Amino acid sequence: MEHIVFLTGRLAQPSLERVLSAIDNAPFTWETRDIGLQVAGLMTADMVRRRLPVPVVADRIIVPGRCRGDVEALSAHYGLPVQRGPEELKDLPRFFNRAAKAVDLSAYEVAIFAEIVDAPRLTVAQIVERAQAYQADGADVIDLGSLPDTPFGHLAESVQALKALGLQVSVDAVDPQDLLRGGRAGADYLLSLTLDTLWVADEVAATPVLIPRTPTDEDSLHQAVRLMQQRGKPFIADAILDPIPFGLAASIVRYHRLREAFPEVAIMMGVGNVTELTEADTSGINAVLFGLCAELDVAAVLTTQVSGHARRAVREADWARRIMHAARSRQMLPKGLNDALMTVHDKHPFPDAPAEIDATAAQVRDPNFRVQVSAQGLHVYNRDGLRTGQGAFELWPQLGLQHDAPHAFYMGVELAHAEIAWRLGKRYVQDQPLAWGCAVEQAPQDTTSWCAPGTTMPTSRTVPTGRERGDVTQAVKDE
Repeated sequence: MEHIVFLTGRLAQPSLERVLSAIDNAPFTWETRDIGLQVAGLMTADMVRRRLPVPVVADRIIVPGRCRGDVEALSAHYGLPVQRGPEELKDLPRFFNRAAKAVDLSAYEVAIFAEIVDAPRLTVAQIVERAQAYQADGADVIDLGSLPDTPFGHLAESVQALKALGLQVSVDAVDPQDLLRGGRAGADYLLSLTLDTLWVADEVAATPVLIPRTPTDEDSLHQAVRLMQQRGKPFIADAILDPIPFGLAASIVRYHRLREAFPEVAIMMGVGNVTELTEADTSGINAVLFGLCAELDVAAVLTTQVSGHARRAVREADWARRIMHAARSRQMLPKGLNDALMTVHDKHPFPDAPAEIDATAAQVRDPNFRVQVSAQGLHVYNRDGLRTGQGAFELWPQLGLQHDAPHAFYMGVELAHAEIAWRLGKRYVQDQPLAWGCAVEQAPQDTTSWCAPGTTMPTSRTVPTGRERGDVTQAVKDE
């Protein structure tokens, strides 16, 4: 059985041992080692190398998730794998569970058509800029939309500009002449042809997307599918997804009947009628819709980013298709695969119980504030005691920072983050931004460099400010 050495600091060691002891049927044996730091989060690879003597009798070493430095060099130094664990030690069971599953999310089957709804009103340069942003978020095809009573004189030029960049392009128009112009300019797909406009598909090489004459006219769509099958040309069929409460359930049934009637036909689902026209977080809506797509073996989805609340729709679609593909292909629930679509809440928002926070607070001997969040609220502590509350304004009078503007500013920011996390049910980690899944762009962490102190630095006139500031000072003393 594998034996793992977990490196930690003095404050975290008891909690780490409790968490490891609670892992049922762990496929490894373990031991913990305090390398002489008060706070494990300040550990660096250089520090480990100086303080942990060779040899280490183990099969693997796990360092805290916030350990900075070159862990590959540590692996070479000790002659065994050195790995970063999760940033929160309470996540270790989940960390090992995910490692055992090793689910690959690079695979997917659903193509994303991202529509530029207002393309006729944009310049070619603006269309290109929007298209490149959609592509960066995961779009496979850029769909050029049309607007009622709005001429699109630069349609052909726009198609050609996008094709010159190597992008796949679809043209979405009601007027057959616009579809013809788009197809002749090199568009890859045409949205959308009915039974009455199938002749357009004979004039250009673009792959048509077939729709019914009206959303409920399934017969006309099925007839169009059969005619295209007889012609032996590629096509995609779309049964039209209706918004809530104007037939969403019935339209899902139509998609199911379409799949039953034509098991091998490529199907498209336009999800914008639901994501755009429902005032709810689109990450969850996309998760459910792409789950349906996985079950129905949908080949393509048309999505839009028009409403402000749907401004991450393409990126959400990209994550949703990967997660649901993994769930279907592995015949497992879409749980524990990735947190990207959990933008508002966290599954395990409060890893620390109040009693555990109390025990940690009792060990602190310096003036620097630590902030933690439990299900009961906010906990702020230093050597002068523990304060609890449910909001920044409630806790502020208890901190005694009225004459220390830099420290007050820092604590105001941290308490605001902590209160938001508590009210929404999100994970809070002091000195770290809140995680919003794929809803917010976040630069990748540089795990090889030291996590620098934040906005306020200790000076001769101010007390060192956040938890990190005080611990940096302590880490220097420990060295």
